[in-house]
Amino acid sequence: MSERDLAGATALVTGASRGLGRGIATALHKAGAQVVGVARDRGPLEELEAALGESFTAVSADAADPTVAGRLIDAHHPAILVLNAGASPLMRPLQHHTWETFSVNWQTDVRIAFHWLRESLLKPLRPGSRVVVVSSGAALAGSPLSGGYAGAKATQRFITGYAQEEATRAGLGITFTAVLPRITPLTDLGRPAVQAYAARADQSVEEFLQRQGPLVTPEIAGAALVELVRANAATVAPAYRLSGAGLEKLR
Repeated sequence: MSERDLAGATALVTGASRGLGRGIATALHKAGAQVVGVARDRGPLEELEAALGESFTAVSADAADPTVAGRLIDAHHPAILVLNAGASPLMRPLQHHTWETFSVNWQTDVRIAFHWLRESLLKPLRPGSRVVVVSSGAALAGSPLSGGYAGAKATQRFITGYAQEEATRAGLGITFTAVLPRITPLTDLGRPAVQAYAARADQSVEEFLQRQGPLVTPEIAGAALVELVRANAATVAPAYRLSGAGLEKLR
């Protein structure tokens, strides 16, 4: 089968104002999609809207708000939904966390995935729709300096799989998949993490990154997501690792 044509398709991207989310929104726009970018900070969204033009719609909203997912899905009817928003964890060893700082990603990242996946099934999205949850490579490797972050990201992957099971059982024709990017200093979330883990290993940031291989950039993330949502749904895996070399299927 030929690649899926994205021209005119509506893609809704949360966390679109910066980092990987901005790269994903930009790449989907360049591939021909009508992009709805969602983020709390309107300033960077308006800058992106000015750069991309009329086929980009900026929506200032908190993706973790329980009313936002249903409202925006009802308003925009996305054929592509990319959930990229989340909280930046406090970088400290376990004993220096409080429960509130430890659980921040459970209260944001997992909450976001839950609300949006639930609404995607309840609406439901149209047959042929694609839902991609951007988790983290920490879901595989752990993250001892970021409290409950790794567990929250693993749960995002789990519930994405649960959503696929429910969609399959109901014959909805929706494809759900999780993407787990490797740590990168090129985002506001990844930069302090790289610095913290380099210091923990008594290495410079440069030394630490040499062991990580090619870096994930916003442009690489954008190209990978376009590749994924264009692919034949029958070939799409439940989850992928994303490195600077691109997507790798996970079992």
